[in-house]
Amino acid sequence: MSLYLDHFGLREPPFRITPHTDFFFTGANRGPTLDALIYAITQDEGIVKVTGEVGSGKTMLCRMLLERLPEHVETLYLANPSLSRQEILGAIADELGIPTDGKATHSLTRALQDALIERYAKGRRVVLLIDEAHAMPAESLEEIRLLSNLESKATKLLQIALFAQPELDERLAATDMRQLRERITQHFNLAPLKQDDIGAYIEFRLRAAGYRGPNPFSAEAVTMIAKISEGLSRRINILADKALLAAYSNGRHQVGTAETRIAAQDARFSALKPKPATQLTPLFWGATGAAIAALLVALTLGTLPRTLVEVALGNVPPPSLQEQAAQPAPRLSPAPLRADPQAPADKIRFAPLTRQHFGQYEQWIVNAPSNHYFIQLLATDAAKTGEIEGFLARVTDVLDPAQIRAYRSSLSGRDRVGIIYGDYASREEAGEAMRALPESIKAAQPFPRQVSKLR
Repeated sequence: MSLYLDHFGLREPPFRITPHTDFFFTGANRGPTLDALIYAITQDEGIVKVTGEVGSGKTMLCRMLLERLPEHVETLYLANPSLSRQEILGAIADELGIPTDGKATHSLTRALQDALIERYAKGRRVVLLIDEAHAMPAESLEEIRLLSNLESKATKLLQIALFAQPELDERLAATDMRQLRERITQHFNLAPLKQDDIGAYIEFRLRAAGYRGPNPFSAEAVTMIAKISEGLSRRINILADKALLAAYSNGRHQVGTAETRIAAQDARFSALKPKPATQLTPLFWGATGAAIAALLVALTLGTLPRTLVEVALGNVPPPSLQEQAAQPAPRLSPAPLRADPQAPADKIRFAPLTRQHFGQYEQWIVNAPSNHYFIQLLATDAAKTGEIEGFLARVTDVLDPAQIRAYRSSLSGRDRVGIIYGDYASREEAGEAMRALPESIKAAQPFPRQVSKLR
C-alpha cells in the first residue's frame, strides 16, 4: 500500500470505507444537512429521523454529530439495533453511569428519568443516537417511543435521533406504529450523490489525503463511477480505490474508463432495489430526497458559503475545487463547516435590507399570537452578514417582502439571525401556504414553527 500512496503522492488512503471525519464531504448538501441536524437536535423536542440507502453516509453523519454537537450536549450512541427493550434501558443506564442492580423495567425507567432531570437542572441535554434503527425489534421501537415521553414540566429530557435505511419508513407506515411515527418531527433523507457531486467528492477526498496534482480521474471515468455506484458514497470509495490501484498496477497516473471498468468488474455491485411507491414525508417537509440538498435555507447554522446557497436554489452548478480556489476566500471550504468566530454582537454591521426586515419583525412580534405559526426559511450566525443579505435579496424577489422578517437570537449561546415568513393561525394553514410557495423555496425544505418558540 505504501507504494500505492507514493505513486500518487498521497499521505494516507483517500477512499477508506470506514467513516473518518477528516474526510467528511460538505458538498452535495451533506454539510447543510449536518448543520440542520445539529439545530434540530439542540432546539427541537421531537424524534429526529435520518434515512438513506446502504452506503449513503449515515454513519459518517452520525460520527460528525458526535464531534460537532455542543459541549453541553451529552451523547449516547447505540450501534446494536437488535437489543431488547430491557437491554436498551440497560445500555442507556450504563452510558449514564446508573447502576441497574437487576432493576425491573419501571424502576430502571424511573432511575433514568431522575438522572436526566439532574442533568437538565445543570443545563445539560442528553441525546440518544441509534444507528441501523430499521433493524430494531418492534418492542424496542415501542421502548423508544416511551423514552421520548420522559420530560420535565417544561421540556423533553431525552432527544432521540434514528439513523436507518428506507425500510424504517415502511415499518413506520404500519398502523401499530402510528404513535411513534407522530413523534418524529424532523425527517432527513441522504439522497445519492449526483454526477457533478461525485466528481467534486472524489477530488475532495484526494486533496484531503494529501494529493496535490491535477485530478487523476478523467470525466469519462467519473461518469462511469457515477453510473455504477448509483451515487452511493461507499460504492464510490470502493470503485475509486480499485481504479487507482489498477492505474498504479499499469504504471499510470491517470484513471480512465479502462481502469474504472476493471474496478467495476472486481466490485460486482448488485443493483439497488426499487423504492416503494409511497414514502412517509410530512406535508411541510418537501417531496423528494433531492430536496434535502437545500436544507441550509431551512435550518443551516450559517456556515455555508454563498456559492452553495446558489447551488441549492438551482442557480449555478457546483464549482470544482479549482474554481473554488480561484474565488474569494468565503467560497473556499471543502473542509467541514464550522462556525466562524467573528466580531462581537454589538460590533456587527448589518446591511440596509437586513435592518429593514429586523424592523418588520419588531413591529409584528408585539401583537403576533403565541399560538400562531410562521415559516422558517433560514437560521444562521449573525456574523454572516453577506449570506443573510444575499438570501434576503433572493427571497424578496419571489415572496411578498412585507411578510418576510428577520430576528436575532442568542438561545443557542451564539448571536444568530433567523429569516421567517408569514403569519398563520394553525400548522395546517402554514402547511397550505408552504405548498403554494415557489418551487425554488419549496425545494429548500422550509418548515413551520410556532410563534411561542421565538419568545
